[in-house]
Amino acid sequence: MGVPRGQERQAPQEVETREDEEQNIKLTEILELLVAAGYFRARIKGLSPFDKVVGGMTWCITTCSFDIDVDLLFQENSTIGQKIALTEKIVSVLPKMKCPHRLEPHQIQGLDFIHIFPVVQWLVKRAIETREEMGDYVRSYSISQFQKTHRLPEDDEFMQRKEKALKTVTDIFEVYKPQRKYKRQTGAEELLDEESKVHATLLEYGRRYGFSRQAGKTEQAEDKKAVLPPGLAAAGKAEPSDEDDLQAAEELRIKTLMTGMAAMATEEGKLTASTVGQIVGLQSDEIKQIVSEYAEKQSELSAEERPERLGAAQQHRRKVASLNKQILQKTKLLEELQAKYADLQEKCTKAKEALTEVKSYSEKLDKELAALETIESQADSSVLQSLRALVAMNENLKSQEQEFKAHCREEMERLQQDIETLKAEAAEDGEEQEPNKIIEQQYKAEKEKLQKIRLLLARRNREIAILQRRIDEVPSRAELTQYQKRFIELYSQVSATHKETKQFFTLYNTLDDKKVYLEKEVNLLNSIHDNFHQAMASSGSREQFLRQMEQIVEGIKQNRMKMEKKKQENKMRRDQLNDEYLELLEKQRLYFKTVKEFKEECRKNEMLLSKLKASSS
Repeated sequence: MGVPRGQERQAPQEVETREDEEQNIKLTEILELLVAAGYFRARIKGLSPFDKVVGGMTWCITTCSFDIDVDLLFQENSTIGQKIALTEKIVSVLPKMKCPHRLEPHQIQGLDFIHIFPVVQWLVKRAIETREEMGDYVRSYSISQFQKTHRLPEDDEFMQRKEKALKTVTDIFEVYKPQRKYKRQTGAEELLDEESKVHATLLEYGRRYGFSRQAGKTEQAEDKKAVLPPGLAAAGKAEPSDEDDLQAAEELRIKTLMTGMAAMATEEGKLTASTVGQIVGLQSDEIKQIVSEYAEKQSELSAEERPERLGAAQQHRRKVASLNKQILQKTKLLEELQAKYADLQEKCTKAKEALTEVKSYSEKLDKELAALETIESQADSSVLQSLRALVAMNENLKSQEQEFKAHCREEMERLQQDIETLKAEAAEDGEEQEPNKIIEQQYKAEKEKLQKIRLLLARRNREIAILQRRIDEVPSRAELTQYQKRFIELYSQVSATHKETKQFFTLYNTLDDKKVYLEKEVNLLNSIHDNFHQAMASSGSREQFLRQMEQIVEGIKQNRMKMEKKKQENKMRRDQLNDEYLELLEKQRLYFKTVKEFKEECRKNEMLLSKLKASSS
């Protein structure tokens, strides 16, 4: 909005304002809000309250990043026309920003802080919220940009583990996917109840669902109440009371359901040995084990019952065979013990070697510590304390990093153990699970942990960078020497300039005094010349003229005496200062000599330190 020319040329007019205690309190609260929000120009004492408040409102509106078609150009010490135009723009923008409070231009012009305060409070709150949103957005954007171009070692390790985990999951799916083993025959009896249909379907896929010895009392009660198919109605009505009767009824029920099924192979309608084993409820491995144990027991019993039928030679052969078997077992045990003994002997030698290395390293460290203590006793205590604090902080950060890595390894091992336990449970129970969802949840949890770890790593990197900058800010010995040389050169230049300036001042004062005395002499000669003819006219005036001349000569002599005395005093002062200058020169020579010797000793110290480091490494 343009401002009329007539208003620009008018003299500044004072707006009527309210000067009461409540207005001053509100003004103070408004300024505190603006300073807390980040508008620090409100602290400047030279600005008027109008400039502080209106400038703060303009800053808040600009910070909110609200899309408005208004040019809010704020200038300090504006004219009345510019102030009116700016207040009208601010009042027109507030409704567009959906401000809940209403404000008029004359209230801003009249500095009605009671009505301005809620508007400023709302604007400050909106500006802080906008700044927080933009900060979160910029932070997330920077993290995403970092992740696009850079990858951490943990990311590579996670990708490798992810590929391995996905491969394992797919293999588990392939191994444990459901396979149909049986199929109901076409002429089999139709199942009426839903429970029998469910059991028959599970049996088709090799799953047995029924009575279990480990089941609780609630499962036994449910099995008692289960509805049997029509062929087992009589068994269902009997309701056996003990556990064996329930198991027998369940096995009868499974047999009845299996009679209407055929294997999925070419031989339909025939039951193989494995099928019979599944029907009975026993595993094939258990059957084989029981059969082998039964055969061994039978042979032993037959040998014990008929010893008279065997000859002495056969009995001897049996004893020799058993003894040979025991010898082989003891020999194997002896070999295992010898292998363990050799392994332990090797570990013992390695431990002894490691102990000797540790002892030598410990002695070496003790020597280095003694050398460092001697060096520390000669160095500056304040610099050493600061360096110790920084080194301790660095070691603390390193230990925290190692602990964090160890925690990550433990977490990885725990997760791998969880995966193995889940695989084992899936293999033992044989139940259908949804591993995809479990892995997806674990992946999301690990991703969140990774995000937190990255933020923590960024924070640690910032702290390390701050510490490195602090360490770099401590000047080295060479830098201090360079600073000293530069200061000495600067002092020499300043002293030369000061000496030259003093000489100019002295020359100027001398010439000025000479000028004053010459002017006095010229004035005296002019007065003598002007009064000479009048004084010579009569004898009385001549005598008076002579007396005046004698007085003038006497005054000149006295001035000459004073100047001679002043000259002698200055000469004595000059000699005294010259003696002091010679003493200072002698001290300066001694100082330079001492500094040179100190530099030589420092150089020797650095050479010894470098040799000590080389020998220790």
